[in-house]
Amino acid sequence: MGAIPAQRESVARASDVSARDGDALPHAPAHAHATFSGGPLAPGSARALLRAAFTEWAELALPGTELLTDRQADDAVVVVSELVTNAVIHAGTDVELDCRLEAHTGALVVEVLDHHPSRAPRDGDPEPSYGTPEYGRGLRLVAALAETWGITYRTGSKTVWAQLPAGGKEALDGIQAYAGDRARDHALRVAGILAPESPPSRAPVSPAPVARGGQDRDWLNRGALSFLAEASDLLAGQLDENLVAALAGQLIVPRLADWCAVWLEDEVAGRWGSPRPGEAESGTGWGEGGVSGPRLARVWHCSENRIEDLRQALEKEPPGTGPDHPGPVPFPWPGEALGPHGTLGSALAYRLTAGGRPLGTLVIGRAGLVSFPDEITGLVEDLSRRVALAIGAARQYARQATISAVLQRGLLPGAVAEIPGVRSALVYEPCDKGGPSGDFYDLFPAGDGRWCFAVGDVQGKGPEAAVVIGLARPWLRLLAREGYRVADVLDRLNQLLLDDATEAADAAARALASAGGRPMNPGDGPQTRFLSLLYGELAPFDGGVRCTLASAGHPLPLLLGSGGEVRTAARPQTLLGVVEDETYTSETFELRPGDSLLCVTDGVTERRSGSRLFDDEDGLADALAGCAGLDAELIAERIKRLVHEFGARPPEDDLALLVLQAE
Repeated sequence: MGAIPAQRESVARASDVSARDGDALPHAPAHAHATFSGGPLAPGSARALLRAAFTEWAELALPGTELLTDRQADDAVVVVSELVTNAVIHAGTDVELDCRLEAHTGALVVEVLDHHPSRAPRDGDPEPSYGTPEYGRGLRLVAALAETWGITYRTGSKTVWAQLPAGGKEALDGIQAYAGDRARDHALRVAGILAPESPPSRAPVSPAPVARGGQDRDWLNRGALSFLAEASDLLAGQLDENLVAALAGQLIVPRLADWCAVWLEDEVAGRWGSPRPGEAESGTGWGEGGVSGPRLARVWHCSENRIEDLRQALEKEPPGTGPDHPGPVPFPWPGEALGPHGTLGSALAYRLTAGGRPLGTLVIGRAGLVSFPDEITGLVEDLSRRVALAIGAARQYARQATISAVLQRGLLPGAVAEIPGVRSALVYEPCDKGGPSGDFYDLFPAGDGRWCFAVGDVQGKGPEAAVVIGLARPWLRLLAREGYRVADVLDRLNQLLLDDATEAADAAARALASAGGRPMNPGDGPQTRFLSLLYGELAPFDGGVRCTLASAGHPLPLLLGSGGEVRTAARPQTLLGVVEDETYTSETFELRPGDSLLCVTDGVTERRSGSRLFDDEDGLADALAGCAGLDAELIAERIKRLVHEFGARPPEDDLALLVLQAE
């Protein structure tokens, strides 16, 4: 593909064609517009929007729809999918899609706008890098399917546009986007190999035998392109590498091969295993020290009763992990596992590489072939790149989830202290199961017959919030055990948040942005890290428990008397980390037998149902009043259930509540 055409604002775009006649249209033009967040779901959402728009235009009989064909519509879906994917990967901003049908010519004009004008779209030319290039042929598809296309630069944005002619271009042009000029010579031969039916939008549950006699050129010429786009979305949405391997097999078998196998490698261990006979001196890259070899994650065969035999044969012959090749390489044919007389065929191995890291190997096989057609190898090569990217993303997610889980466990107490004469019950439900929560709690002995408790909520979530919690909770324990009073503890913690916590949290934000490969946004700079906190001290005595507590910007605690009366047990004060040299005060009262103290975070009070909040019109106090006579565990369970039932959707914020009840 030649140089990418680029137009400036002074150059007319293809979308200006409709205005050259100057005639007013009798009806509203066929037009669709939407904005998508720059995430992995954007390409699928864009395709769905486009298909729905075409259907609506036809139903309304808008001008130009009489010229709109299925082929042209399919081409537009593929082009939009590639352009949106390109914008998401290489621009990383919100993406705007605009599509309109020219009434006079029947041409479709699509425009995809992003907000990273300095970063040009990537074409399919390979770059010098470790292993297989990770970029497909997205812009080659656009060039193949569009009549004309280009780029328009504006201040703060970039638009890649394409005009698709009425009726679509010749089908054979789409093949060249994958296989180059060789596809013209092999198109008919490949059409007989691919299954005749159009590929499903989702992988089949169980593969069926390949239909070898079909000559469905339409699937080869048009469906193969949308198949790859749909496969990209399907793979990108998976967060488990084993599921990615399973989906890869389902996508390939029986469409492109009789069987498929995926090996996964451990990035930490590096090169794997012991060499096969004859490979010790060949320098094929096998590991040292007898490290176990690649793990055979998935095996697929178009005939299910041969899968187990094929698995056993492949486990004996794992692929080598030598220097990566830029394309597929021959793989030994496992003939004994595929037929009584060792049926012959052809097999190819594709190294799965993402971000310069080898992740595994994909092997495909077809019986009765001396070699795979170039068009099939090119299509599987494109698919293997997407499989590698999906595996890499799944592994990164798994690493982050593991780190977050370990971090979360470190931010919370290993056990809740048991207090003489007091029953306690705790509910803690982080909204994001895979990341650190902004809520925390603690209940610990402070010495001299005192026990302290805390329920807090840090502004925000993620690593920045975790840093603040990691500083606040140890300081609470240290100050309490040093004998500081409740109010004094808050005074000193407030100063800490204005100093060390802000600096540490900002460092975490910068590290997170750097790890994600994105520049620091204006909002990523130094910020005050607010903390709302309910902190108290319990001192049991004969006949009850003396409680001293203070609330700093936190939902006020509620005291439930043994007779069912409910009142607030503290007065509101300023958030921690806001005002320098703020002086806090505390309240002291007694918990008599049967009295219960309820402490919650705003995930309870601000639980939403439409425009209403759970605590509107003293909703929390009413719910607590209905718990009269229940023990601490039942009170906590009932409040949690009422909060969940308040809204139709699951809670969207972290939820923590603590019940302390005098026995």
